[in-house]
Amino acid sequence: MKKLHSLALIGLPLALALSACGTSETTDDAKSGDNAGGPVSITDSRGEKIELDSPATRVVSLEWMQTEALVSLGVMPVAHADGDAYNTWVANAQVDDSVKDVGKRAEPSFTEIMKADPELVIADSTSPEAIVKQLEDKDVPVLVLDTADGTRQLDLMKENVKTIAEAVGKTDKADKIIGDLDASLDAGKKAIAESDAAGAKFAMADGWAEGATVTIRLFGEGSLMSDLAEGLGLKNAWTGEVDKEWGLGTTDPEGLTKLGDDVRFFYNSPVEAEDVFGDELAKNPIWNKLEFVTSDHLYPLEKGVWTFGGPVSAQEFVDQVVADLTK
Repeated sequence: MKKLHSLALIGLPLALALSACGTSETTDDAKSGDNAGGPVSITDSRGEKIELDSPATRVVSLEWMQTEALVSLGVMPVAHADGDAYNTWVANAQVDDSVKDVGKRAEPSFTEIMKADPELVIADSTSPEAIVKQLEDKDVPVLVLDTADGTRQLDLMKENVKTIAEAVGKTDKADKIIGDLDASLDAGKKAIAESDAAGAKFAMADGWAEGATVTIRLFGEGSLMSDLAEGLGLKNAWTGEVDKEWGLGTTDPEGLTKLGDDVRFFYNSPVEAEDVFGDELAKNPIWNKLEFVTSDHLYPLEKGVWTFGGPVSAQEFVDQVVADLTK
């Protein structure tokens, strides 16, 4: 059981992990060096201006959202952090065997990053300041991005993708994948409004078990999953406490009784972890009396939809929610 909790923490964005304790695109154009474009000038979340002679092709990412964005833009990073676990969580924007591991996101290796000979390193604002300083002292450009804001999670994700795209000369591709996501939200909202699920409430959760104790993490208002579901015209049924940055709250099976009736309940688990909802909670008498369970309004997401990701994971989530509610 501890394995699942451990996996859940590994799969969090760096800042959340610290505080808590589509389609895979071809990269042929990046490998062939045909990233066209002249000098690049970007201001990052620190207010620092990043100047590049041309769009970067050799990029190291220190947070998974950035890795997913790069892959979905058609630029395979030369290295990234926590590389062994990434493909476990992000099924539709997988990195290939050429991508080197530069250590943990909380403690990336300066030596391994430098071995990758990066033209650009993309870091999260919670990445260790020391590694950013070390890299900049060696004249390696570092683009620092914020990845959490509970007041505008979806908009922030899009902004980050556009910024990364500008750095690697893929702004057209960014417009395409963000436009596809927006179009899916619009079409999905219309389809749900015309279905039996019109006006329904939703809840989205993941969870883990330690011994006989099951912890359920709800994606409340301010989370990326909530922003997406609300974009489909659904209303978040979880009104309990959530954190300001990620919109996440925790409860136990009894706490789920507060969700009320007419709720569509979605849940997620990583590729290699146990299904705590299907295995552990299926034996729980409180769980089995919940209205969304007795009404068969329980929807497991396909594994590999990273709930803190970029447009590819967001698109996959939207597609699955719409398919589940309109079939």
